Amino acid sequence: MLTDAMAGGFRLSDLGLTEYEVSALLLSLKVALASVAFSLPVGIFCAWLLARKEFRGKALFDSLLHLPLVLPPVVTGYLLLVAMGRQGPIGKYLYDWFGLSFSFSWRGAALASALVSFPLMVRAIRQAFEAVDPGLEQAARTLGAGRWRVFCSITLPLSLAGIISGMVLAFARSLGEFGATITFVSNIPGETRTLPLAMFSFIETPGAEAQAARLCVIAIGIALLALLASQYLSRRAHSARGTGC
Repeated sequence: MLTDAMAGGFRLSDLGLTEYEVSALLLSLKVALASVAFSLPVGIFCAWLLARKEFRGKALFDSLLHLPLVLPPVVTGYLLLVAMGRQGPIGKYLYDWFGLSFSFSWRGAALASALVSFPLMVRAIRQAFEAVDPGLEQAARTLGAGRWRVFCSITLPLSLAGIISGMVLAFARSLGEFGATITFVSNIPGETRTLPLAMFSFIETPGAEAQAARLCVIAIGIALLALLASQYLSRRAHSARGTGC
């Protein structure tokens, strides 16, 4: 029985999707949302650090953050497999201490997606922080506001449009992640088979070109909706900032 997509009895099967396609779609959305939620706090911190602080090794730190953007995704997936696998230096302790395993599970797919999309998120948020006038922050501090209060009441609201853009870029990139995911967590139906991996399976199956094309259309539609939502939310954020809301 297919999972209800919305309240009120609406099901994705009403759109003519098969159970296999619904499973891949829902898993992709789950992985993409989890990857954005997981990486957002770290992304905001790293973006603020790069935008507001000068420190030794900043260029190297910036390069390391952007490394997944230029590395072949298969290399990223392999490094995750070595480090986060059950016998890896990090994965072994996570499993022994907390019973948490990332390899060959949807959590691993979310981690791989978060790592690959992280540079896009950081870059968008960093640009938003750099656009905020440091004089406003300094004025607030001279009036007695602490750094945390200044960040939450001035820097963060004025950077909201950039943060939203970074989240949507990361979300869209996570939906399309393939190389790191299949290397790290394989292609397991119902567990790690997201839309790109499901398309790959159809492409490898003789006579399944129509199903692959349909998943392609679905992926394009979701990405387009995400970008349109980003533009709408960014305009709302700019309007709210302009009216002082």
